[in-house]
Amino acid sequence: MDLHLKNLFGRFQDQFGSGPGLGPGSGVCLMKVEGISSNIVQSIFRASACLFRSEPWKRLRPGHLFGVRVGKDSDWSGKRQPFQCVQFIGGDGGDIAMYMYRSMSYALKMTDDSWEMARVPNVEVLRVTYELESLMFPSNKRMIKSLSLEVSGTDRFPVIDVARCTTSGELKFRSPTLEELRLVFAVMKALSLVHPLLLEEEMQVRGLPRMIKFSPFIETVDVQWPPEMFKGHDFVAVTVSHPPGQSYEQKSKKAVLAHEDEALDLVSGMANLRVGNNGAEAGLSRCTMCEKAVYRDECVCCSHCRATIYCDSDCEKRHWREMHRSVCSLYEAMMSREEELKLKIFTFSCYAENTCEWLGSLGIHKKGMWRRQCSCYSHQPFGLLHCFSSDAQSESWGGLEEGDSPQDLPIQSLNNGRSPGLILMSDWSDYYDLRCLPRSSPVADILCYPLTLYHILTSVSTHSKNLLLKGKEVTVHYLGPERELDWIKAFAEINHLLNGLGTVQIIMIGPEVPPDLSGTIATTSTTNSRVKVSFVRGLYQEEVTYLTSPDIIVALNCDLDGYSSWGGAVETMNNMGNPGFFTDKTEEACGNTKAVLRNAGLNISHPVAPNPFRSPVRTCAKSSNLPCYSNGFILGVNT
Repeated sequence: MDLHLKNLFGRFQDQFGSGPGLGPGSGVCLMKVEGISSNIVQSIFRASACLFRSEPWKRLRPGHLFGVRVGKDSDWSGKRQPFQCVQFIGGDGGDIAMYMYRSMSYALKMTDDSWEMARVPNVEVLRVTYELESLMFPSNKRMIKSLSLEVSGTDRFPVIDVARCTTSGELKFRSPTLEELRLVFAVMKALSLVHPLLLEEEMQVRGLPRMIKFSPFIETVDVQWPPEMFKGHDFVAVTVSHPPGQSYEQKSKKAVLAHEDEALDLVSGMANLRVGNNGAEAGLSRCTMCEKAVYRDECVCCSHCRATIYCDSDCEKRHWREMHRSVCSLYEAMMSREEELKLKIFTFSCYAENTCEWLGSLGIHKKGMWRRQCSCYSHQPFGLLHCFSSDAQSESWGGLEEGDSPQDLPIQSLNNGRSPGLILMSDWSDYYDLRCLPRSSPVADILCYPLTLYHILTSVSTHSKNLLLKGKEVTVHYLGPERELDWIKAFAEINHLLNGLGTVQIIMIGPEVPPDLSGTIATTSTTNSRVKVSFVRGLYQEEVTYLTSPDIIVALNCDLDGYSSWGGAVETMNNMGNPGFFTDKTEEACGNTKAVLRNAGLNISHPVAPNPFRSPVRTCAKSSNLPCYSNGFILGVNT
């Protein structure tokens, strides 16, 4: 039957074609590859699904060629990596696939001037073709069902084969070797991480309106081998370049700097000019009225409340007449709480008009988890910082002295005589005393995320506190994570503070979860973790039906009024009726969040109040002088 179907597809392809590629997969069944195991097949299908989720076909066309180098030449049986050039097929229609060639010259020969595929005799192509399950051969359908293989998208699975055109123009196929499958696995994992980092140099290439031109690019990432493919090293370095042959030296000559610090300075400088994203980094704010960029030392403030910022007196007068007159006294009251909101127990500088300078003054700029606290790494996706650094402490506390950061050890090991049981705290003083940290340590600036969550679970929400005291599990739906995705190690503090009682399952859901992280589970601690974090990419209203029901929902630094995508999530929360808690940086932003929730029909049961576990570091709001702290204020619904 397989042979009959193969011949049938061959005749159909000869008559009608199937897009710019070499046609559908040959029907090769991976279980027939010598030395293969079911675990290897499952790992390859997972990597394939990860690449498919990253959607390279949205921007990439056959004319975009990539060089890939996996490990060292000595790692391969022929002392040379067998396939070294990659292209993506199907962005303009037809079969969706990834093709690999032995060299760039072979790839160019196979891709003609119209970016159609030319059948060059005796050139082998290692193909990963994503086929609809309904069109797959029965042997592959049986393999997919028996091994419960992961689907790519909603209804596609990869078919992997090696195609070769004969001198007569006929296509011949063979099964990939086990070594070639290892190569495919590493390449798919690496490309899913790095192709989103390509920067568009021009909108179009002349004469080719559908093809985007990208800046020269080279990046090296570490890919972890699954246990069944492990050969001496857990990780392998994969270097991806565009165009193929691009080197770090060439990259430097073309002003795309090779050294990481230099490149980060360039990106940081550009990001600082984008006022809408990070105006405070360069001392810039936005006019409250017209949103024009204005330097903070040149701006005009409301003479009554001193809170709102304007580019000139004309905008101040217009805003007074149109809106500000009615809320000026409210802003004045918010400004009067400046002293009250300062956390004066700390001895390090707690004001950061320029975050890079503040981090630099503490010796932690561009180090460890602190890399997410400024715009220098904003060009790299959330959750993937560890993939772009050779720093052994890339997920740690960076440049802090020993004893200035919490140890990943149980509380009992550090506090003799303390019995197991939930630890309740009221503020940062309690925490720093418990963990024997000096007041000069700035870790509270990052720990304000996990400790705010712990504060909600053990002090604000009676429901979750009772569950933990009974030793039960609390499921948290954590909405809209961003920088937290690179701070999972910091969430180990929740594990230690539980102190042997109860468990917490945190499900982080949001559009910023990278495709490679979505669907995975992380433990926060190396010592008997009672906290597990799982990741789901997507909008809450679309994913919630597939998730474990929550005991509590949280959204930290949510900016609920700033993104239209929150509307569906808020409506979903209203229908569910679960307790929910929100934080934001300013009292004004929290007030706007309250208005959004009320308009959606939610009951504000925990009023806006200062969060005792807010960051102690005051930063600058975009359009005001209001006191601004990460997770500064908190409110709750349905409590």
